[in-house]
Amino acid sequence: RSVYDDQPNAHQKFMEKLDACIRNHDKEIEKMCNFHHQGFVDAITELLKVRADAEKLKVQVTDTNRRLQDAGKEVIAQTEEIIRCRVQQRNITTVVEKLQLCLPVLEMYSKLKEQMSVKRYYSALKTMEQLENLYLPRVSQYRFCQIMIENLPKLREEIKEISMSDLKDFLESIRKHSDRIGETAMKQAQQQKTFSAALQKQNNVNYGRNMHLGRNRILESKNEITLKRTFEDEDDHEEEVLTAQDLVDFSPVYRCLHIYSVLGDGEIFENYYRKQRRKQARLVLQPQSSMHETVEGYRRYFSQIVGFFVVEDHILHVTQGLVTRTYTDELWNMALSKIIAVLRTHSSYCSDPDLVLELKNLIVVFADTLQGYGFPVNRLFDLLFEIRDQYNETLLKKWSGLFRDIFEADNYSPIPVANEEEYRIVISKFPFQDPELDKQSFPKKLPMSQSVPQIYMQVKEFIYASLKFSESLHRSSTEIDDMLRKSTNLLLTRTLSSCLQNLIKKPHIGLTELVQIIINTTHLEQACKYLEDFISNITNISQLTVHTARLYGLSTFKDARHAAEGEIYTKLNQKIDEFIQIADYDWTMSESDGRASGYLMDLINFLRSTFQVFTHLPGKVAQTACMSACQHLSMSLMQMLLDSELKQISMGAIQQFNLDVIQCELFASSEPVPGFQGDTLQLAFIDLRQLLDLFMVWDWSTYLADYGQATSKYLRVNPSTALTLLEKMKDSSKKNNIFAQFRKNDRDKQKLIETVVKQLRSLVNGMSQHT
Repeated sequence: RSVYDDQPNAHQKFMEKLDACIRNHDKEIEKMCNFHHQGFVDAITELLKVRADAEKLKVQVTDTNRRLQDAGKEVIAQTEEIIRCRVQQRNITTVVEKLQLCLPVLEMYSKLKEQMSVKRYYSALKTMEQLENLYLPRVSQYRFCQIMIENLPKLREEIKEISMSDLKDFLESIRKHSDRIGETAMKQAQQQKTFSAALQKQNNVNYGRNMHLGRNRILESKNEITLKRTFEDEDDHEEEVLTAQDLVDFSPVYRCLHIYSVLGDGEIFENYYRKQRRKQARLVLQPQSSMHETVEGYRRYFSQIVGFFVVEDHILHVTQGLVTRTYTDELWNMALSKIIAVLRTHSSYCSDPDLVLELKNLIVVFADTLQGYGFPVNRLFDLLFEIRDQYNETLLKKWSGLFRDIFEADNYSPIPVANEEEYRIVISKFPFQDPELDKQSFPKKLPMSQSVPQIYMQVKEFIYASLKFSESLHRSSTEIDDMLRKSTNLLLTRTLSSCLQNLIKKPHIGLTELVQIIINTTHLEQACKYLEDFISNITNISQLTVHTARLYGLSTFKDARHAAEGEIYTKLNQKIDEFIQIADYDWTMSESDGRASGYLMDLINFLRSTFQVFTHLPGKVAQTACMSACQHLSMSLMQMLLDSELKQISMGAIQQFNLDVIQCELFASSEPVPGFQGDTLQLAFIDLRQLLDLFMVWDWSTYLADYGQATSKYLRVNPSTALTLLEKMKDSSKKNNIFAQFRKNDRDKQKLIETVVKQLRSLVNGMSQHT
């Protein structure tokens, strides 16, 4: 540090001291060299002495080495050979060890290829798993192993594609075979139902009581063997019944499920399977447009649906998780809604009751089959009740045509029976009882016409036809009895009633036919109680049961009878109008012919002969018809007098008209129909009689004086009627008696007419003001 101090001459002093120190060290080195110099000289001298010996030794060693090399060449060669062999041996041992590691890998890979070739894909996946987890890690350093490792994912994808292709083929197969599977399942269900019914019948015979067999009831082995032998004997020539497993190979779906499960894609497979099956379900549920035309269309439709759900039920029970009960229930509810909608639509097009009945039987078998597989079918049986109403409608239409044909073919005359055999044939068809008729000898006539037993038999046939639909609906006898009675009531109150009403209104039905129709409806009405007994015998339900419906045949036939009676009255009146239309009065005649008009006598003769036909009718009907005819005749004659187109009437015409009315009164008093009391029938002509008496007697003073009194002789003569007729006579007098004003009597009569006219007008005006 002092060297670099700022003291003067510090550097010079330092250099001086350093030189002094160097000189001291040199002196010490010189002393050291001097001390060892002799030893160094001695050593060099010794080395020079050894130099010659060293050269000799070198020559000897070189020579020895040469001789040794020549002698060891063979040994070296042998040694090198030994070394090479030992290296080869070590390499061979290493190769063997490595091959022992590789051989299992190659064997497993070969096994994998073999499994792929024979389509044992599930085993191939297991082999791949062993290769990856156990064998390949041991030899992963080799290039061929890397190739294998790279190929394994490709093989997995190939297996997935192949298994998926097999699954698609399986789906296509079950789509094609679903109708056969369904047909087989429905046939088996039908056979089981027949088997159960036969067993129940056998038990009823053996033990004398009804035994209702449930779906899962254990049957006695002896009875089962006996019944099975019976069915086998009956079906010796039938084709062996196949199951779904016989018709379809389910192995692809099992294999594909296992493969996807092993690959960890089980959920993907389940979703794909369910999606595809849903699509197939929609295709199966889609009906053909012409399905409603034949029963085969419906059978194929039901078979496909049953086949679809039989397959799904099988998949549900033999696989774990591929489909679940929730999935199948959801699929069934969707299908059931579609099925019901399709059946509602297509069944509405069915107009043939036989086709509707076949459809019902197919629906029952369809429901029973699927119910056996655990699917709820209550909605199908509810649908059957809707179809039952349609079936009844088609039956009603069919029977409407049958009734019309029967009515068209009827001769509307009593049934002649020549002997006992013919009589028994008739009463075997219709419950007819008449003690009075039984006493008569053959040949004789039954009061009703041929249509009555035919109608009765057709009603029974309708009941049988309606009963056919009620079978196998799982309903009680009471409900079946109620259904039969309701449908029969519809037949009577709507179809038969409508046919009767249309028959009665037909133009070609005359009075004789109408009379026979009234008699026929009376006997049909009496037979209704036998129809009720007939239904009770079929259903074994007593009529005394509280809820048992009654047949409305009484009201039906009463209405028809009333309509026929009304038509009788109408036709009688029409016939009277026809006679009235041919009346040809000379309203200006000076005096009458002295006898009744020809048209009126013909009319009265017609009425007499007509009322003789009415002897078979109930008394009140004949009396009402007779009274109606007389009243209509009286009204028609009155309208003839008061016709506005008739402008004038002479006294001679009044006298002629009076003769005709007298004939009408004589007809009424002759009692054309028995049962009238006193002069009841003559009262139909009382208005005409009092009016004509007033004009014949010319008792206007009495009429005007007693008008309005209950004891008046001309109580039934209306002032306006009298005024109208009197004015026509007044005009006739003026026209026909031009010179009457020159005769005092005629002038007085004319004045009297004018006076009466004025008084009648005042009465009429007073009545109008009062009103």
